[in-house]
Amino acid sequence: MDNEEYLEVVNHKGEVIGHFPRSVVHGNPSLMHKVVHVLVFDKNGNLLLQKRSMKKDVAPGKWDTSVGGHVGIGEDLIISSKREMEEELGLNGVETEYLYTYIHRNSYETELVTTFRCVCDGNISFNKDEIDEVKFWSIEDIKAAIGKQILSENFENEFLNYIQHIEIQ
Repeated sequence: MDNEEYLEVVNHKGEVIGHFPRSVVHGNPSLMHKVVHVLVFDKNGNLLLQKRSMKKDVAPGKWDTSVGGHVGIGEDLIISSKREMEEELGLNGVETEYLYTYIHRNSYETELVTTFRCVCDGNISFNKDEIDEVKFWSIEDIKAAIGKQILSENFENEFLNYIQHIEIQ
């Protein structure tokens, strides 16, 4: 039996054009798939980052977005974001706010990213199979780390989108 995760492949409008195994989608940037990110802030405006497990196929050992994951087939984006928050950080019942959607493309994959934010000072119980460590970072510390191979390339792109978003607010 095939236990591989299947992903919705979408066009530039976000319309589903097919379902393919993760192994086919990852490594083929011509197949765009949907992901959700959640930026988790504390009450002081610091942003929680996760240090990705060395077992991950994308950006192992790099600091990354607070929460990020694939959208399940037919899954609502808000439900997907809440599922990922619980799976990765053990957070549930936390209200999120939609921020923006963008396309992230690199030589490995193309993602239609929908980003949410939340404020949480509660107990974080992260998934030790996927995450080595979590830590709140100041915006200044994140800016200082950009381009130094500390942060994932995907998160650097997310952070630049976030900075642009808050500047036009």
